[in-house]
Amino acid sequence: MSKIAIIGATGRAGSQLLEEALRRGHSVTAIARDPSKIGQRAGVVSKAVDALDGAALQAAVAGHDVVISAAHFATLPASAVIGPVKAAGVKRLLVVGGAGSLLLPDGTRVIDSEGFPEAYKAEAGAGAVFLENLRQERDLDWTFVSPSAEFVEGERTGTFRVGKDGLLVSSQGRSWITFADYAIAMLDEIEAPKHSRQRFTVGY
Repeated sequence: MSKIAIIGATGRAGSQLLEEALRRGHSVTAIARDPSKIGQRAGVVSKAVDALDGAALQAAVAGHDVVISAAHFATLPASAVIGPVKAAGVKRLLVVGGAGSLLLPDGTRVIDSEGFPEAYKAEAGAGAVFLENLRQERDLDWTFVSPSAEFVEGERTGTFRVGKDGLLVSSQGRSWITFADYAIAMLDEIEAPKHSRQRFTVGY
């Protein structure tokens, strides 16, 4: 059993990561601006923290085996996460990534492709910067887990593919993963690490 701190535990990805961690018997600290929606649950300690407050975040993650950042990149840059996690003495950081920095078959990034939605460019660009910051990091044992292009609500099937830096596309031409199955992939990585200081992706 690991002690896992989840930043952004009330979001769509964060809440599924919380559920998957509890399902596997881990103890979780749920970090959010307003964790009240989590309620009182066995195995969960909720902490109301503004993640941009470095001292508060450091105090909240101290003593954990793993920190998962599931916050939006546009509101929580890499420095706001990496600094407090390192200062707290936590060695492992897993990040809910984005698909924008994944590569297409021609080697170009998804975010740079024609028709990439303008509404998603700021978040996707910030995610790419976050990944580059991690790639310069020499102290943390980090992993950046990119979902497929569509990151959606849906059932927990336990059946998906794992890739590296290339966008995964199904035989039907769709690139997608549910939050629930994504959570399985991330908890698998926590329990049996295979991508230390790497990015990987999951999809159907």
